[in-house]
Amino acid sequence: MDIKQLGHFYKERLLKDVVPFWFPRAYDKQHGGLLHCFDRDGTVVDTDKSVWAQGRMAWMLLTMYNTVEKNPDWLKYAESALKFLEDHCIDPKDGRMYFHVAQDGTPIRKRRYAFSESFASIAFAAHAKATGNEESARKARHWFDIFTDINFTPGKMVPKSTGNRPAIGLGPRMIAIVTAQELRRFLGDEDRYYTEWIDRCIDDLKTYFLKPDIKAVMETVAPDGSIIDHFDERTLNPGHAIEGGWFILEEARHRGNDPGLIEIGCNMIDWSLARGWDEQHGGLLYFVDVYGGPVQEYWHNMKFWWPHDEALIGTCLAYIMTGDQKYADWHEKIKNWSFSHLQDAEYGEWFGYCNRDGSPANTLKGSLWKSFFHHPRAMWTCAHYCGAF
Repeated sequence: MDIKQLGHFYKERLLKDVVPFWFPRAYDKQHGGLLHCFDRDGTVVDTDKSVWAQGRMAWMLLTMYNTVEKNPDWLKYAESALKFLEDHCIDPKDGRMYFHVAQDGTPIRKRRYAFSESFASIAFAAHAKATGNEESARKARHWFDIFTDINFTPGKMVPKSTGNRPAIGLGPRMIAIVTAQELRRFLGDEDRYYTEWIDRCIDDLKTYFLKPDIKAVMETVAPDGSIIDHFDERTLNPGHAIEGGWFILEEARHRGNDPGLIEIGCNMIDWSLARGWDEQHGGLLYFVDVYGGPVQEYWHNMKFWWPHDEALIGTCLAYIMTGDQKYADWHEKIKNWSFSHLQDAEYGEWFGYCNRDGSPANTLKGSLWKSFFHHPRAMWTCAHYCGAF
């Protein structure tokens, strides 16, 4: 790959295609915070707000502010989202965050798991970096501690099921790794608090979720790491595992290209591409069964935007760190498929959801799940790894 040219490509995509689609239209002048449910042409299709989108979008804006240019509008939009989080998105009964609120902040839904808190944490950390605000640094640490307490203290999270089939999940460990990496980057880590969280979660991945004998990254396993032979627990999400793979590669990079971590990250990417790539139509399948059987979720063979964004990052970083041509080839294959099926040449940005054959399933550019996060993060991160930022 021509790394310099690739970095320029992703920089151009971010600044001339993605950012102009979202801003300033996402900025809610009336109620504060950020809107994110848009149709193809930017028409607002729902004014409700995802709480984790407020943190994610603020983090992305502040990441650009910290690394691309000191654009005062980016800072204004991000601070509006952070203020909206604090004013409207915290449940006074327990100090946890809601998941879904109305445009004016009226609570609509609260979920059992604590992920809104993790995205608030990275947003406040990036704000502390941008402004030197120590109160934002304190809030970043606070929300990280809430996230880890809920997700890792036995009995703290409201149970999803009866407890007769106990299980542990990959998701909280992945999010703990990347959140701790962001806080370490922005706030420092003199006592190795964040590094110790990263070490703990990487050890969990190796011990429980990675299955070298069958080349699989499990999403859910029994507490001893054994595979639970039922629909939900057999289901793999290749894009999610690839995302986890590049988190591990980023940690390897932070530690001077640690060879053991490079091997783990590359294995996660390799196994997931092998299992998830659709040889018939191209693109990444959303779900696959660990044993190759049928998957019960009816959207299993759709092509969502975010796994392709994660695969772009994973293969880009794997190539840069290893020099292995297979990652350059994979990157080109994923890039070609993604930009020929997900990209909207007329209005900019990517469609969120495609059918298996790559045709758009609908025209949504934003929803309660898709916001100014995965796609701009991929464009920024690939450009960053290629030296453009």
